[in-house]
Amino acid sequence: MKINKIGLLFFTICFAFSAQAQNKKQRFIAVTIDDLPVVSTRGDLKTLRKITKNLLAHITKAKVPAVGFVNENKLYANDKPNEPQIELVRSWTRANLELGNHTFSHRSLNNIELKDYENDILRGEIITKKLMRTKGKTPRFFRHPYLHTGLNLEVKDGLNKFLFENGYSIAPVTIDNADWIFARAYDNAFDKKDKNLMKRIGAAYVPYLEGKMDYWERQSLKLFNREIKQILLLHANFINSEYFDDIAKMLKKRDYQFITLEEALKDESYKLPDTFNKRAGISWLHRWALAKGRETILPNEPKTPDFVMKAAGVDSE
Repeated sequence: MKINKIGLLFFTICFAFSAQAQNKKQRFIAVTIDDLPVVSTRGDLKTLRKITKNLLAHITKAKVPAVGFVNENKLYANDKPNEPQIELVRSWTRANLELGNHTFSHRSLNNIELKDYENDILRGEIITKKLMRTKGKTPRFFRHPYLHTGLNLEVKDGLNKFLFENGYSIAPVTIDNADWIFARAYDNAFDKKDKNLMKRIGAAYVPYLEGKMDYWERQSLKLFNREIKQILLLHANFINSEYFDDIAKMLKKRDYQFITLEEALKDESYKLPDTFNKRAGISWLHRWALAKGRETILPNEPKTPDFVMKAAGVDSE
């Protein structure tokens, strides 16, 4: 049987696409956004509205089912609910995005008693519960401020018991990064009206995050011989409101599919215990690696560029 040239070309193209599809990685990532409604050097309502609007527009465009973690102390003025600030958080639920608890006042578990920390969690869910109720839901995820999870196992176990009793699951982080340093540098440059520095910081930001992605992917492979469903931590800040679209494109280029936090937590890796009890707030990939032995931690984790550290006025990550 003879195959004409057109048929042969069609067969070749189909085979090439099939091979490409087979070689394509299947990666999954849940995106989480901390410190709602906004963390910024500027507190004027116009700026906060612009940051929120732009960030949500990017998230919606990329069809990312993000979870936003709220600090409710930002939703009060003179101990009374501040409706304009509440409206910023309400815009997340209007975009059909989920809200989580990030405590009321963003205090570190390393520095206060467990009971005070638990009270801060309860105080930090009052308005969020009302907003989620309008969608027929309730807050179900908790994120530790600074990723500080307790300095001993007694505290960790006590908090875990409290969270379970109050309907919360911990939201771990595997893709940790220093976006907050870039954010502070970007804010500082804006405040100084240094547009050239802003462009330089912005140009370095997404490549830095991509370097972090590559690092944590390789760390996952070393620990599990596979890439787990990752959980990315970012913040509700100015730089992300301007660059989240580029971040989403970068992730898609790396073959990531955006999934819910609930779906990510179904990965078997998250059933491993978190026994880390030092002062640092680190990725769960490093927590699990330390539990296996320090030699399992990959070297040469990408660092924030020196000029960004300087612009942020930060000495260390």
